[in-house]
Amino acid sequence: STILRKGVKLDNQIQIAHNVEIGEHTVIAAQTGIAGSTKIGRRCLIGGQVGIVGHITIGDNVKIQAQSGKGRNVKSNEVLQGSPALSYSDYNKSYVYFKNLPKILNRIDELEKNYSEQYKNETENH
Repeated sequence: STILRKGVKLDNQIQIAHNVEIGEHTVIAAQTGIAGSTKIGRRCLIGGQVGIVGHITIGDNVKIQAQSGKGRNVKSNEVLQGSPALSYSDYNKSYVYFKNLPKILNRIDELEKNYSEQYKNETENH
């Protein structure tokens, strides 16, 4: 059976499947889906539009940012973001690289072009 412990706060349009347990004073924002047999700890904050697969355990004091997807167990006190969800700091580092990917690819193309020209000139001179 599904259990919502004391002080749980739920927003609108949330799907909570069978055999889910949500710990005391956990808050879950709108449009979140929690699959069956998932155990969520105490004092967790789960943002809107989060997807959580079934048969996992989420520790106490976990924060999952909006629009994240979680497919594995989560230790207590973690802050997660993204899909698939990563630690908040890893997500932010990855996002910087992702945002700059076109510049990085242009730089690689330029380096390869310069290397090819240099290699061609060296082989012609020998």
